This record gives sequence, C-alpha cells and structure tokens, in this order.
Amino acid sequence: MADWTEIKITVNADDVDRAGDIAQMVVPYGIYIEDYRTLEQEAWEIARIDLIDEDLLAKDRTKGIVHIYISPEENPAEAVSFLSDRFRAENIAFEIDENLCKNADWENNWKKYFKPMPIGERLLIHPIWEQEYEAGNRAVLHLEPGLAFGSGTHDTTRLCLESIEKYAVKGKKMLDVGCGSGILSVAGLLLGVDSATGVDIDALAVKTAKENGLTNGFDESVYTVLQGSLTDKVSGQFDIIAANIVADIIMILCKDVKNYLAPNGIFITSGIIEPREQDVLNAFEENGIEVIARHESGGWLCFEARAK
Repeated sequence: MADWTEIKITVNADDVDRAGDIAQMVVPYGIYIEDYRTLEQEAWEIARIDLIDEDLLAKDRTKGIVHIYISPEENPAEAVSFLSDRFRAENIAFEIDENLCKNADWENNWKKYFKPMPIGERLLIHPIWEQEYEAGNRAVLHLEPGLAFGSGTHDTTRLCLESIEKYAVKGKKMLDVGCGSGILSVAGLLLGVDSATGVDIDALAVKTAKENGLTNGFDESVYTVLQGSLTDKVSGQFDIIAANIVADIIMILCKDVKNYLAPNGIFITSGIIEPREQDVLNAFEENGIEVIARHESGGWLCFEARAK
C-alpha cells in the first residue's frame, strides 16, 4: 500500500481554530488538532477527572498543532504551498513540518497518479513527466507544478480554468493574481489571449510560473510574471482578471480591482469556501461588482463578475 504524508502545522494557540479551518480546505478528512489551552476544564467536563498525565500538563499552552494527512495520489508539496499562502493571507504565524508516515519520496510519488486531464471543452493539462497523451482538438498545457500551488486537480483551479475558457480569445489581456504555478495565465495564453501577467508574493511561485510559461512557448514578450502583493506592482487594464486565492484576500482585492478592469472586463474569483460566500458577495456589492455566474464543486465556489 502506498504511503500517506503527515503535515504538522504549529501556530499560536489563539490562531489554532482559524488554522484548522484553512487546513480543512486541503483535506476534508484525516485532520486533528492539538489544543491544550483548556486542558484541565475539558478533562473534568468530559471524563470527570482532575488527575492528568504529567506529559499532557507539560504541553506548551501557547501553541496549537494541526495535523493533516495527504493521500498518495495528492501532491503534498502543493498542499504545503496552499497552506502557506493562505496562512500568510490571514496573518497567521506558522511553522510547517512534513513527516512521512513511512519512508517514501513524497515529492515524486504522487506524480504516478497525476495523468493528462481534460478541462472544460478546449484544454488538456499534461504533466511533463507523462510521455503519452491524446489531446484531440484541445490546447495542451504542459505543466510542472513543482512546489507551487496549481496543478489543475484542485476544485478551485479547475473551476477557474473552466470560467477562463469562456473568455480567453484573441485580442484580450489577462491578469492572474496569486498566480502560483502560473496555470491560469498560461492556460489563458494557450486558449487565445494576446498577453498575460501573473503576480505572486512568493518568489518560488514566480520562478515556477515563468518556467511553465517558457515550457509552453511564452516568453516575456507575451507573459510577464511579477513578485508582489496583489496589484501593488501591476499597471494597466485587463479584459480578464483571475484570482484563485482565499476569501479575505479577494475581499481586499475588490476595493481596487475595477481600476484594472478594462471596459466590459470579467473578474473571475475562486478559492472561496461556501461559509464565506455571503462575505464575498457583500464585498462585491460594496465595491460595485456584479456577479454574473456562480459555480460550485466540492464545497468550493467560483464567481464570474463585472463592474457595475
């Protein structure tokens, strides 16, 4: 049987509930939380005992630990990237430790499960280590996600790609905010946009996105990747703006996204869990953004929107 990967995230105790909610986005199973802030109270309420093991009493009450387990067919590196991005977005200080349940090369073992994957009607995701694939009439996105988020297997990414497909045509310019592996912006180029700009706060993501652009034949003449926070390094206007990021950051982005939307431009947002839907909709309304389509998969939401 193939090995699973344990990922352990240590945060300040006061952040452990939010950290657990974010970790739940990665896997809806195989998660448990160590939180010792109310150890004595819970021991009494649950077990009606006040004699507690000395090892438990010695636990650091200022820290909480979230453990998640990644199945072999998932990419643990992508999970780590996803968690890191979202913890930073929420201003949660964290340390991530990856430990194998058994000895295995977890950075590569998952690849055997990642096969060429059709997305929507016009695109095929091709992992570069797979030799055989049948594209038919689909545009082929040759991808090495590496340690950056964005392989196409996650619901949030797939929902975004399916929406981008509807608008990516000749004559359009695209912006990918929080680009990760660059999968969205490179897909936009393959599907027909004239140029694309990706931006990510993480240097590794910027490097990976540039490499994936070159792998698919797009150099700096048509594909620009910037390191920065949201739109702080971005200039100009775009016909398509895509943001596959956490709900709270989408809400911040809403405040000035209209400055970067070309007339009749489309704003595609994903990475939103269902409990945060109304918060995001409220931010749209407050900033003059109108939802024109809503998509859902696996508890995740994607919106297509325009400036009012």
